[in-house]
Amino acid sequence: MRFIDVISIPVTDQQVAKEFYLKFGFKIIVEAPFQGGANWIQMGLPNAETSITLVNWFPGLNPGSIQGFVIKCDNLDATIAGLTEKGIEVATPDKTPWGRFATVKDPDGNAWSLNGK
Repeated sequence: MRFIDVISIPVTDQQVAKEFYLKFGFKIIVEAPFQGGANWIQMGLPNAETSITLVNWFPGLNPGSIQGFVIKCDNLDATIAGLTEKGIEVATPDKTPWGRFATVKDPDGNAWSLNGK
C-alpha cells in the first residue's frame, strides 16, 4: 500500500458542495455521469495525492457525518484570512499542545480541521 487515494464525502446536493469546495481551494479532477443520475465529482487540493469524491449514493454515509479530517496549512492565519475573504466561515483557532486548529464546515456540516502555525 502507498497512500489513501479517494475519500468519500457525503453531501446532499453535489453541485452546491462542488461550488463550496472550489471556493475552499480544491480543483476538479474528474466530473462525469455516474450511477442513478448522480455524478462522479472527484476533487483534490493542488499537489496532493489524496482526493475526495462528493457522494450521495451510500445509504450508510449521511451528509454532515464526516468530522476530523485535517488539512495542513503553511500559515493558518493567512489561510483563515483568505477563506474569510471568499465568504467561508472559519471557527476561531484552538491552540493545543500539538498545534493550532480551526474548523471549517461545508454546506452539509462535514467538518474539516485546518492545522498550521
